[in-house]
Amino acid sequence: MQARQVRLMLSVMVVAALLGLSTLAQTTLQARPKAKTFLIRDAALALTMDPAIGSGRLGRLENADVYVVGGQIAAVGQDLVVNDKDVEVIDARGKIVMPGFVDTHNHLWQTLIRGCGTDDEIPTWLPGCVYSLAGPTLTREDAYAIVRLGVLDALQTGVTTVLDFSHSFNPEFVRGYIRALDESGLRYVYVYRVRNNPATLEDARTVKRELIDPNPLATLQIGQHPSQALRNDLAAAVRLSNELGVDLNVHLLEHFSDRGERPVELLESLGALNARLVVNHVVHPTDEEIQLLAARGVRVTHNPLSNMRLASGVMPIEKFQQAGAKIGLGLDGGANDTSDMFNLMRAAVGLQRAKHLDASAYPTVEDALWLATMGGAEVLGMQERIGSLTPGKQADLLIIDPATLNFAPRIDWVSQLVFNGQPHNVEWVFVAGRPLKAKGKLVGVNERKVIEAAEQVADKVRAIITR
Repeated sequence: MQARQVRLMLSVMVVAALLGLSTLAQTTLQARPKAKTFLIRDAALALTMDPAIGSGRLGRLENADVYVVGGQIAAVGQDLVVNDKDVEVIDARGKIVMPGFVDTHNHLWQTLIRGCGTDDEIPTWLPGCVYSLAGPTLTREDAYAIVRLGVLDALQTGVTTVLDFSHSFNPEFVRGYIRALDESGLRYVYVYRVRNNPATLEDARTVKRELIDPNPLATLQIGQHPSQALRNDLAAAVRLSNELGVDLNVHLLEHFSDRGERPVELLESLGALNARLVVNHVVHPTDEEIQLLAARGVRVTHNPLSNMRLASGVMPIEKFQQAGAKIGLGLDGGANDTSDMFNLMRAAVGLQRAKHLDASAYPTVEDALWLATMGGAEVLGMQERIGSLTPGKQADLLIIDPATLNFAPRIDWVSQLVFNGQPHNVEWVFVAGRPLKAKGKLVGVNERKVIEAAEQVADKVRAIITR
């Protein structure tokens, strides 16, 4: 045996032993099967997002193996020797392996309003497509059915972590929502939008204690909107996020009319401009506000597809990058109508090129892949757990098949991931070492029944709002 193989084998054995002693307890509301041991063998290209493992910023490594033990990445390298009779080997010859996509802003319940108000801007889209649903009673079963459709759609496109800003219409809605997230097997952040109401605030505490904290794949954030009319609600959200020690999440300067609300000034007055704040869109900030947000450690989500659909404008993402802000990419629910992260990366690149008339404008192709993985992990404060194929991190990863009509032939696979990739190229999706999509099919999912259940909710809501 070659000395290099001996060293790799010893390294694998040591890491595997350590991981065996420290595997995370998989305690969730739904019983989950124990994570298996996998060896992904001979991937033509691994984009590890770890320069210490491969070359360049994306950590490129050809002819790569990835060894997964106890839901975590045990080793990445070439010609790994694994002495484990229970290991399941996945032949990845000709395939691409990379971290799963991190969607830093979504509203999965808005799967219910796909196609609504496609000629509207925010001032008419919100009341016509969103607020009109706040009146009808969306039950626990309604929320479960519609969110299940949305979350499975995201999963099958390669999203392994999603931040979901739920409007939390009522406690039953919240519980159906979280059940759908739990059962999906995805890693998720649930953003509970609270109001200055004792019952709502107490329910958020209960949800964290009873539904979120027991699940190692789940995290809670508190949400509200920074407008003068909602100042009391926002103040309550700030107090609760501080009390619970969780992040605050807000939409910020999405539409030009938001400038009149002075939202940055409002957040500052409430003591919320700090590293525990996540802001979405930020299409219309001043240069001074960009510098202030970055200096305070505020994390930023870019939502190019929804900003384009609603004619909101173009986020000055390059100025945030130059100021040193942490940035991720968000699909943004019903204001987007798609869960396609490849399309989102293309839009992020193309929109800035069109704005600046410069093909080297930020984000470049490599930047887009970084934003969709490690960038998103940083925005969610999960960079030590996910976002790269670094040994010791959670095994949230994708196997992508480029041998398809839309992707082949091979010229530059990194560029082709962004400009040619489509959801059907995602062959395998793993979250915490469990395959949720295998050989191109969602595992244990009856898609027809999922769609039928969602259609029933849509029929019910249409009947209510058109009376």
